[in-house]
Amino acid sequence: MDSGPVLRDVRCFAFVARHLGFSRAAAELRMSQPAVSQAVGRLERSLGVRLFDRTSREVRLSAVGEALLPYAEALLEAAAAFTEEAARLAVPGRPPVRLAYAPLAGALAARAARRLARRRPPVGVELRPAGRRAAAAALAAGEVSAAVIGAPFPRDLVTAARFHVAVGHLAVPADDPLARAARLRLDRLDRHRLLLPRDRPPGGMWARLAALLPGPHRHHVVAEDLDDFAAALDLVAAGSGLLAAPDPLVRTVRRDDVRFVPLDGADLRMTYGLAWPPERVSPELMALVQAVQETLWTR
Repeated sequence: MDSGPVLRDVRCFAFVARHLGFSRAAAELRMSQPAVSQAVGRLERSLGVRLFDRTSREVRLSAVGEALLPYAEALLEAAAAFTEEAARLAVPGRPPVRLAYAPLAGALAARAARRLARRRPPVGVELRPAGRRAAAAALAAGEVSAAVIGAPFPRDLVTAARFHVAVGHLAVPADDPLARAARLRLDRLDRHRLLLPRDRPPGGMWARLAALLPGPHRHHVVAEDLDDFAAALDLVAAGSGLLAAPDPLVRTVRRDDVRFVPLDGADLRMTYGLAWPPERVSPELMALVQAVQETLWTR
C-alpha cells in the first residue's frame, strides 16, 4: 500500500527526531541523506513551520517540532494499524495455527503467539497445553499444526527450534528436614522417594534421573507422564515424594508448603523442540517456526 508523500515526509520527520541526526535516520529508513533532508524541508514548507534547529554540529527539535512530534508518531501508528487490519480483512478465511505445548513452555508459546499477531498480515494462533503423549496424539490426528514437546522426538516428525531447560533443584515438603539443606545429592537420598513417570524414553531426562537414583526407590512411579510440574508440587506437599524441578518452575512458583533445594552433581536437563508432520507444511506453519526461533533468540 502506497502511504502517500505526506505520510512519507512525516515518517522522515519522526525518524530524524528520534535520532537527532539525518544520517542515522536515513540509514534506518534505507534512504539517502539528501532524500530525508528534502522530505523534512518539504514538510516544513507545507506546514509553514520550522521543525528543527540545525547547526553545522547538531540537529535539535524546535519548540514547534517538539509539540508536533507526538501527533506525527500517533499518525504513523494509526497508518500501520490501518495497513495491518486491511491485510487481515483481505484474507478472511486464513486458518489459524493450532499449537500444542508442554506446560513448562507456556511462556515461549505465548510470546511466539504475540509475535505472530504483530505480523503483516497477522497469523492467528490457537494455544493448547498438552503433555508429551497428548501432544503427539494430537499431531497424529491432525488436531494441531505443531507442538512444543520434549525429547526424544518421534522419528516421523520434523523438529526445529530446540532448546534446553536445566533441572537444578529438588522440590521437597517445607516441613521436611531436607528443606533446610544447602544442597542435595541424588546418591545420598536412598531413604527418600522421588516422583517419576512410568514413561521414561531412553535419552530423556527421566531415564537419566532414574539411572542416577540409589537403592530400592529407583522406580517409584506416580503417573504415566509427568508433564505438569506445577500440579506435581501438590504431591510433593502431600509427602508423596521429592520432585526434580526445572529451573523455570523454581523461578515462577512460590508455595509456602514446598521448598526448592539446589541439586548437586546431577547435570540434568530437559530438551524441547517444535515438531510437526512433514506433510502438513504451510506458510502459516513456517511463520510459526520463525516466530519460535526469534523468541528463543531474544528471550
